[in-house]
Amino acid sequence: MILYDYFRSSAAYRVRIAIELKGLAVERRPVHLLRDGGEQKRPEYLAKNPQGLVPALELDDGTVLTQSLAIIEYLEALAPNPPLIPANPIRAAKARAVALMVACDIHPLTNLRVLNYLQQELDQSRAAIEFWRRRWILKGGLEAIEQAIEPAPFCFGAEPTIADVCLVPQVFNARRFAAPLDRLEKIRAVESACLTLPAFRATHPSAQADAE
Repeated sequence: MILYDYFRSSAAYRVRIAIELKGLAVERRPVHLLRDGGEQKRPEYLAKNPQGLVPALELDDGTVLTQSLAIIEYLEALAPNPPLIPANPIRAAKARAVALMVACDIHPLTNLRVLNYLQQELDQSRAAIEFWRRRWILKGGLEAIEQAIEPAPFCFGAEPTIADVCLVPQVFNARRFAAPLDRLEKIRAVESACLTLPAFRATHPSAQADAE
C-alpha cells in the first residue's frame, strides 16, 4: 500500500497514526501542498484523487481510497487489532462523534484551501484569517470536545480509539496557530497520554522525513 501524505496535514497525520497503531507496512509518498503551487494539483495526482486532497491510500491492486475517516475505517476492517472502534456500541458512537467533530466541523473551516479563498477571493487580511482559524478551532470545536471526552487516560478508556487518532493532530494544529488551550485540561491530558505511545510520536509532523 502507498500513502500519499503531507507531513503537516492533520488529516494525513490521523491516517499515519492509525497505520502505526495497526503495525501495517505502508510506503509513504509525500505530496507537498505548497511547493510549486501545490503538488496535489498535478494531473497525475488528480487522476488518483480528483479532490486534490491528502491523504489518499493506494492499495496493492491500484484501488485508491480517499478521506481520512474512510481510510481509517478500512484499516480497522483490514487489521482489527488493536481496535480503534470500541466494542461497546455507546462508546463506539461517542468515539466516532469526536472523530467527526474534528474531521467535519473543525477541519473544513480551517483547511488550507478555505483560508486561501478567504485571502485571495474575499480579500481578507492575515489578522482576520488568523482570527477565523482560531475561532473555529475552539468554538463548537475543541471546547465542545473538552466536554465530550472521558479521559481514562485516553478519550474513552484505557486504549486509544479513533477519537484520539483524530484529536491529537487537531491539537497539533491548534498549537501551531496559537489557539489558547489553557482551559482545555482534559484535552491536554489526553494529548499527553497519547504522546507516550511510539505510534503517536513516530507519526508527528516533526518526525517525518519531509518536515521543514
